[in-house]
Amino acid sequence: MNIAIVGASGAVGQEFLRILAERNFPIDNLYLFGSQRSAGKTYTFKGKEYTVKLLQHNDDFKNIDIAFTSAGAGTSKEYADDITRFGTVMIDNSSAFRMDTDVPLVVPECNPQDALNRPRGIIANPNCTTIIMLVALVEIEKLSHIRRIHVSTYQAASGAGAVAMAELQQQYREVLDNKPVTVKKFPYQLAMNMIPQIDVFTENDYTKEEMKMFNETQKIMHSDVRTSATCVRVPSLRSHSESIWVETERPLSVEEVRKALSNGKGVQVQDDPQNGIYPMPLFVADKDDVFVGRIRKDLANDNGITLWAVGDQIRKGAALNAVQIAEYLIKENNI
Repeated sequence: MNIAIVGASGAVGQEFLRILAERNFPIDNLYLFGSQRSAGKTYTFKGKEYTVKLLQHNDDFKNIDIAFTSAGAGTSKEYADDITRFGTVMIDNSSAFRMDTDVPLVVPECNPQDALNRPRGIIANPNCTTIIMLVALVEIEKLSHIRRIHVSTYQAASGAGAVAMAELQQQYREVLDNKPVTVKKFPYQLAMNMIPQIDVFTENDYTKEEMKMFNETQKIMHSDVRTSATCVRVPSLRSHSESIWVETERPLSVEEVRKALSNGKGVQVQDDPQNGIYPMPLFVADKDDVFVGRIRKDLANDNGITLWAVGDQIRKGAALNAVQIAEYLIKENNI
């Protein structure tokens, strides 16, 4: 199995290296690709050093089975034909192809079989907030069809990459030292603040991030469910949190929802609020699963359930989800 990572120097690219090693993913040959800025850098994988090659329009992907790409939508669009021309399966972490009808959008806990039909050789990894939400909600959907979702997300700096994480740390130091605060990656100071904008605003005053949750949820669940989201950047370093309200076709009890989630794949229930037990991003970083707590009947709707979900954005929200897709393809002999 010959594997490539495109965008190897980024936060998600580095997470790919860690996860592939941890899960003992079957790799005979590993190839790292990057931009002019990262070409020539070396990284260690399972005790062996690998040098990042410059991503170019050539036949470098001729013998590669799977390419994990995480270098931005523009790069994915530009190099997709080069990557897939010789039969490489491209598992793309950008937004480039998510809503294309001939590209499957996959969360393995929800719709793994969609990955088997990929006319263009591309499989899209969903937005991190969508992944975290649907790993939890797919178990509720099995109990009763979800009609509506209202969600507020509390997204860590990690969602904007390694540079954003470094800027948040720098801002905290500057605030505590009473120095001018550096603001480059975010529209405003994030340290000791919250910013109710992630990505650019669309004509309906929802951001692109919020509209991704609407559109991607329908595509992944093959459903008419409607999602209304408010996405907020918060001054935590890693792991996204989500306050989720769902309306189902029939009333569900807290007990049956909790049982379904407890038996679900990729979910851990931490739900004992009377004893202060609920998920928090500080303790979910570097974990594979999505953690769910604060499960309650909604007080405004008899068919409503509310819950709190937290997941590591770089891990399950990005690199791990892509690796799990690849593992599924190998299991199904579909590479």
